[in-house]
Amino acid sequence: MNAREANLFSILTAAPVVPVLTIESTTVAVPLARALVAGGLTAIEVTLRTAAGLDCIRAIAAEVEDCDVGAGTVLDTAHLEQAIEAGAKFMVSPGASPRLVSAAKEAPIPFLPGVATAGEAMTLAEEGFQVLKFFPAEPAGGVSYLKALSAPLPGIRFCPTGGVGPKNAAEYLALGNVICVGGSWVAPADAINQGNWTRITSLSREAALIGRNP
Repeated sequence: MNAREANLFSILTAAPVVPVLTIESTTVAVPLARALVAGGLTAIEVTLRTAAGLDCIRAIAAEVEDCDVGAGTVLDTAHLEQAIEAGAKFMVSPGASPRLVSAAKEAPIPFLPGVATAGEAMTLAEEGFQVLKFFPAEPAGGVSYLKALSAPLPGIRFCPTGGVGPKNAAEYLALGNVICVGGSWVAPADAINQGNWTRITSLSREAALIGRNP
């Protein structure tokens, strides 16, 4: 595992769940991140699906010291460059094009590329990426598919995202080739809209204990 992959591994193993956030307004970004970190979830993914995404990453990177904020839904090299400029600590994509992979290999921050098949995982492993996002996890085969990959692909670790929630997260985390899971349930839209940071911290605290002995 190279230094960049080791850095990503360290970020993603700090807690069992990485919140996946699609934030509509920068005004909630910092208090939301602080609420998640207070509950024990220090690595968060802010998707670039909204116009506010980059500014939210920028604000969190500047104001929430204990948070490793990543940029999600990185689709091309422009997104990659913008995420780095905004201060993202890592980047996440739903898939991986050759051009994006090439740029990510030269980037100063780690990249978590998405895969849905064994072939895609093997291709990225050949490029030096051994920590991968398994997406969309449930539609792509879920726990049974990842379990089947563990023997033939022993050097690859996954972060399953997509259909993962409190009811099945522990099943994923019990697999030896899963280092964490990604999900949005720890930051419900109604709680964000109401500014109910206490509720989000409580949900985060529960999520931080999934798969861990009390």
